[in-house]
Amino acid sequence: MSEPGRKDFTTKAKEEATPDSSKSTQQKAKETVTDTTDRVARGVKPDEQKSGTQAAFDKTQRTHDDQQGGASSIGDKVKGTLGVGQKD
Repeated sequence: MSEPGRKDFTTKAKEEATPDSSKSTQQKAKETVTDTTDRVARGVKPDEQKSGTQAAFDKTQRTHDDQQGGASSIGDKVKGTLGVGQKD
C-alpha cells in the first residue's frame, strides 16, 4: 500500500502494463499529471521517513527516471526550493 497522497502501487503497475497505443489521449494526460504529482511527493519526503515498501519503490522509480533522462530532477528542484535535504 502506498502512502497518503501517493499513486497506489497497483495503479502504477496497471498503467505501466498497458501499452500507450491502447490508451486514450485523456488517459495519457491524466497519467502524466499523476506521475508528475507522485514524483514531486516522492522528492519532498526523505526515504528515511517513508515506509520500507514506499522507500524501495521510490528508489526503483528514481533509477528508472535516471535511465530515462533524469525526470527525478523535478523532485530535486522541489527539495531545493523547500530547502529539504540540504547540508549546510
